[in-house]
Amino acid sequence: MSFPRPPGIISQKIRKPDVNDKDSAISNTLPFLPDLCSATALVALVLMGELLALVLVLALDGLREFNWQRLGLVSLLVQWVILPSAAVLCRLRPYLSRLSHKRAVGLSFTAVLAVLGAVMAIQRALRAHLLQAGFDWWGFAGDCLLGAICAGVVLRYAYLQQQLVNQQQAELGARIAALQSRIRPHFLFNSMNSLASLIAVDPDRAERLVEDLCTLFRASLAESRLVPLQQEVTLARRYLEIEALRLGGRLRQQWQLEAGLEGIQLPSLLLQPLLENAVLHGVAQLRKGGEITVQCRARDGALSITIVNPLPQETVRLCRESNGMAMENIRQRLAAYYGDRFRFTAGRENDHYRVVLQLPLLPRESAQRGTEVAMKSKRHTEVTQ
Repeated sequence: MSFPRPPGIISQKIRKPDVNDKDSAISNTLPFLPDLCSATALVALVLMGELLALVLVLALDGLREFNWQRLGLVSLLVQWVILPSAAVLCRLRPYLSRLSHKRAVGLSFTAVLAVLGAVMAIQRALRAHLLQAGFDWWGFAGDCLLGAICAGVVLRYAYLQQQLVNQQQAELGARIAALQSRIRPHFLFNSMNSLASLIAVDPDRAERLVEDLCTLFRASLAESRLVPLQQEVTLARRYLEIEALRLGGRLRQQWQLEAGLEGIQLPSLLLQPLLENAVLHGVAQLRKGGEITVQCRARDGALSITIVNPLPQETVRLCRESNGMAMENIRQRLAAYYGDRFRFTAGRENDHYRVVLQLPLLPRESAQRGTEVAMKSKRHTEVTQ
């Protein structure tokens, strides 16, 4: 049950930034080292360890008297240093990102040296026990020195690699934010004119227009992120309500939303510029107006969004150029989020303009979607029986 709002009072909602937002293009805390617990990183570390063991054996025995048994022992020793060090650094990774670079370097290098010293000490102690000899301190010191040099080189490489990733993410976040924040001035001017004409005639309607404008601009100025489809559809409908104040009955809309897609994530402010093109270059150019059709459905592990709007017989060249700039803007945003895993086509078909978007679903969303479809099919079967 909803209660009417008193006229002249605009309820404002202040968006609080989410510190733990994982969909943000730029995170508040940048990692110091790569995630060494990932499968890709572990494979790379194991291969680097094997290459290091091969270099050490070749340096000792040469190629003519290559000893495979020595290679196995050296490989075992190297992997006993690399894998525990990766596990320790993986656990320290959240803590290292909160420290200064000097302290993070010192702590990570000290942790690796501690693992290296423990493994080398155990290896030398076992060797002394098996050979019934004393502990070789000079050999232990030489092994630790060689391991420390190799560890320093590997940590330096991992640090530089992570800094490059951080820089790329920062540039990507700035690029997405710049592309998202472009709202055309003519839309703001038209909305202000409509608001000025409604203030004296219909104050309640003018208040709703201001609230819709606040919602739209709050979304435009918000941090670039992925949002649920339901939230994006609600924002797009508010935009069309604003345009309906100017166009009246000339603007008609039809939404065909497949059930179960409300929680699918997609870039924010994706539908609004497409609908703005449909209104500006289509419905607004027709004397009788027209209907904008928006269809959202899931097909073959992808979210398919289709927008169709009528077009006049002849379009102005300036409108075409403006439309092309908006389409290129959206294409760049999608490329920043999805790489080459999306499909975006737009073009004229007779007296209509059709835009088709196909965005990949995340594995979790695809599995959730399949479960919902199976449950609905099961319920439908039970009802028919």
